[in-house]
Amino acid sequence: MDKKRDLSEEYFYVAAAALETKEEAKNFFKALCTEKETQLIAQRLYVAKLLSENKVYSDIVEETGASSATVSRVKRAMETDRDYFKKLLGKF
Repeated sequence: MDKKRDLSEEYFYVAAAALETKEEAKNFFKALCTEKETQLIAQRLYVAKLLSENKVYSDIVEETGASSATVSRVKRAMETDRDYFKKLLGKF
């Protein structure tokens, strides 16, 4: 990754970490992302929640509208970093 991209991503993460309320987060993503981008991020997070509840792929696909490839991608991410997802999903 090039230095400019590294710096811009770092700035993004610092800005996101500074958000204190749900309303701030909503406004942040609404200002920076398209509605579709926000929906995709939200969908993947919800898929992670359902996977953590041991829901089966077919039910997750039906409930969320996510593709089976997306469910698999989220599942792999969760298997790669179990502790992170456990902590993240435990926050709400």
